[in-house]
Amino acid sequence: MNIAFIHYHLETGGVTTVLKQQLDALPGRWQALVLTGRLPQTPFPAPVIHIPQLAYSSQYTGQFDPDDVAQSILDAIHTGFSGPCDVLHVHNPTLAKNNQFLKILKSLQRKGANLLLQIHDFAEDGRPQAYFTEAYPADCHYGVINGRDYEILLQAGLKSRGLHLLANTVAQPRATVPRKCLAKPMILYPVRAIRRKNIGEAILWSLFFKNAETLSITLPPNSAADIRSYGTWKAFVKDQHLKVEFDRGLTVDFETNVSSAESVMTTSITEGFGFSFLEPWLFGKLLWGRKLPDICHDFEKKGVKLHHLYPRLLVPVDWIDLSQFHATWSRCVRHVCGLFRHRVDDTHIRAAFDACTQDGRIDFGLLDEGAQQNLIADLSGSRPKREKMIQLNPFLAGPADVSDKTGLIRHNREAVARNYDPKGYAQRLHKVYTRVARSPIRQSIDKKILVSAFIDLEKFSLLKWSDPPLPQSL
Repeated sequence: MNIAFIHYHLETGGVTTVLKQQLDALPGRWQALVLTGRLPQTPFPAPVIHIPQLAYSSQYTGQFDPDDVAQSILDAIHTGFSGPCDVLHVHNPTLAKNNQFLKILKSLQRKGANLLLQIHDFAEDGRPQAYFTEAYPADCHYGVINGRDYEILLQAGLKSRGLHLLANTVAQPRATVPRKCLAKPMILYPVRAIRRKNIGEAILWSLFFKNAETLSITLPPNSAADIRSYGTWKAFVKDQHLKVEFDRGLTVDFETNVSSAESVMTTSITEGFGFSFLEPWLFGKLLWGRKLPDICHDFEKKGVKLHHLYPRLLVPVDWIDLSQFHATWSRCVRHVCGLFRHRVDDTHIRAAFDACTQDGRIDFGLLDEGAQQNLIADLSGSRPKREKMIQLNPFLAGPADVSDKTGLIRHNREAVARNYDPKGYAQRLHKVYTRVARSPIRQSIDKKILVSAFIDLEKFSLLKWSDPPLPQSL
């Protein structure tokens, strides 16, 4: 079979990593090529064809006809393969990073291309700035990376024979990395610190570490909005004299960082696939922190034990300016729903807010950076408040404390290696390509249902949906 891939760019990142894994999974007798708007900076494991108009609209500002670009793609494929491709595998096509992308894909369909559209990130899941108001391509196959998204798209109108679950593979460490002795013990949050990674919660945890560990956060964000938020946290940590280290991943590689850590934590409020719940076990490290039930369900079905993680971190509502939070939260809800053309009435908003603050408590992960920073500053200076937090959240008394830690690590390492190995992934991918190539499908996505599935007001976090604070707000 001939498989062609399309992505906006081939720069370092999660989607590019998955694309490389898919290339590695193809049998030797199959041929592959990759079409992209921005060329990779390092050698790539397949022939690459540069189609500049496929790049983000912010990176390619020239005018073009989508039909002409579609024909250029098909011509390039025909030249590369000396004929057509069996499957044109497109990554993250529903994000409006290129405002003409859907028109290009629909033109490719009209010209006979056999599309597999794999969604890693939904615009409907907290990215209104990347939302296409036009209909998504119909009558083609779709792929997703987790069971939550699979069920949502079934509800939104896709059919099981035209929708494919392509859970990612998890790479084994390249070699056994010896633990690097550190002058001070470290707890690692190996993450690019975008807002939805909720690094404020990890910083709060540092107040409860028992052995004077340093919290290390590995990588800075890339986008302007996330950089603004990140800047406020760096300034806050410096002002409060907290034991938190930023940007460690810029000078120390991932494997060395994980191997050097006492343990690995996560406090993210949103994930796509959820590598962070799987990778640490392969290094023989305990993962602990916040659990995302709709993501972790897939892993638990495969035997990964995550019972020691917590689903929320509660704080008393009288510790925040509840009136201001209510106004900010309600305004953000209405704004977001307007961007998605999603109707919501005041009664629904009030009921959801009451549910978020029931029993006089609220999840720390729903708050914005300013409220989180005020709470951390109060906790830092008040032992009684820290004791109250432990009463509300008993797990705070023992960061990384689990029974039979050695047994849990061994069990989860084996479960991850068994269920997320490259060989099994290759077999699943081959079956999907065969079905896409041989089985035309009639289906479409109801975007109203899709939006409704992701806008859950009882989990509506300002970290995910609101604009970030300005640096001078500190």
